[in-house]
Amino acid sequence: MFQPPRPSGRTILTFLTAMGAFAVARNLLRPAPALPDALPGDRETLSTPQTGRVSFYGSPEGSGRPLLLIHSINAAGSAYETRPLYLHYRCTRPVYALDLPGFGFSERSRRRYTPRLMVEAIHAVAAEIRARHGEVALDAVAISLSAAYLAKACLARPADYATLGFISPTGFDGRLSGDGPPDEHRGRDLVRGVLDQPVIGKTLFSALVSRPSMRFFLEKTFGATRIDEGLFEYDHLTARQPGAEHAPYCFIAGHLFPTDSTLLYNRLKLPVWMVHGQRGDFVDFRRAPEFADRPNWHITSLPTGALPHFERLHAVTGSYDRFLTGIGTA
Repeated sequence: MFQPPRPSGRTILTFLTAMGAFAVARNLLRPAPALPDALPGDRETLSTPQTGRVSFYGSPEGSGRPLLLIHSINAAGSAYETRPLYLHYRCTRPVYALDLPGFGFSERSRRRYTPRLMVEAIHAVAAEIRARHGEVALDAVAISLSAAYLAKACLARPADYATLGFISPTGFDGRLSGDGPPDEHRGRDLVRGVLDQPVIGKTLFSALVSRPSMRFFLEKTFGATRIDEGLFEYDHLTARQPGAEHAPYCFIAGHLFPTDSTLLYNRLKLPVWMVHGQRGDFVDFRRAPEFADRPNWHITSLPTGALPHFERLHAVTGSYDRFLTGIGTA
């Protein structure tokens, strides 16, 4: 059978540029519709000098220990990524979910987005939740790269948390695990500067968040052609809002990747629950065995992609609930 030649990097870049230019032109003619709320309940905002405006959702009617959910970092992150867990637990306990800076309804200004900024946002929302619930320590669950932010937040303010939960956490693989230097990031200012050029950056970002591109990357995340269509549609909407490109620029340039993820995980003393999938492009957890035998860690894997709570919600919540029951905090 005839095998066509593989496209060169220049060919791919040309294609993406053309796709991005088309997307930019189309969006200028058809502005994005208003972004709907990702979750039911109350959507509120708070502001601090460190974070600017931070948005979070709350469904505080249940009883017991509050649960804080934190979405991942990507080109179109938002609290929608926590939706299955939020909907499940709002019936039985107070549950909250935030939009990290640069995403959802939080401030999307043109600034440097770093792990420290994300940690400050987690601090602010955690403090607000605790103030509303008698200063009780929280259960908190973070997805992917945000697991490192949650670990850093916990180490800085351990009294804020009773337990930590990580879903497909970054930092257990062979490439992005980090043993230092502490409190640094992997940012490349040159890349960030190129992306920050109005024509280049906006064109490439428009290509990255086009519908074909977003479906392609979600299929890699799920490890299957069947993805969650609600997540796909919300991702497409949130990535078209004003300022949506600024945090992803820092993500692409490496400024949002800590250099010390493994050091952070190693220092955790609180009970930690972790679940990850076995399918797709994000299944490298080669360093997980280093933590599996620790008495404060509970690690499980499921035959899913990197967002197991969208595919096997009851398996995920069942594992999490058994973890909480086992340590006496349910």
